Amino acid sequence: MHRNPPREEIRSLLLNARNIAVVGLSDDHGRPSHGVARAMQRYGFRIFPVNPNLRTPVLGERPYSSVREIREPVDIVDVFRRSEAALEAARDAVAAGARALWMQIGVINEEAARLAASKGLIVVMDRCIKVDYATLVASFRSH
Repeated sequence: MHRNPPREEIRSLLLNARNIAVVGLSDDHGRPSHGVARAMQRYGFRIFPVNPNLRTPVLGERPYSSVREIREPVDIVDVFRRSEAALEAARDAVAAGARALWMQIGVINEEAARLAASKGLIVVMDRCIKVDYATLVASFRSH
């Protein structure tokens, strides 16, 4: 059974990451993936939209069909897909040399977590990256 890293490890990951591939990012402004990606962009992260259905830039960034297509370093692969699709995202995160696999709230896949962890990735499951950034990093920076 996967256990998320301690708060300090998550905070360190978020402080040291710059590039986030958002798997399942929607161009629909009302979708949670869009709002979270926009917020992370405002926090200073570079967002890579990953969704084979996207044809035009989202949040000013070129979309990719897969994380494996991204030719720049990816620190975090953030998954906004059904839990069953997280295993493929984990494989892509490993192949891309990402530092972490992050599965958003409601995305739970033990096999994906085991695979990513076995390859040395930090794995966060069933948590919102935007909420964790706001509580673990942004709130400290505003003091």
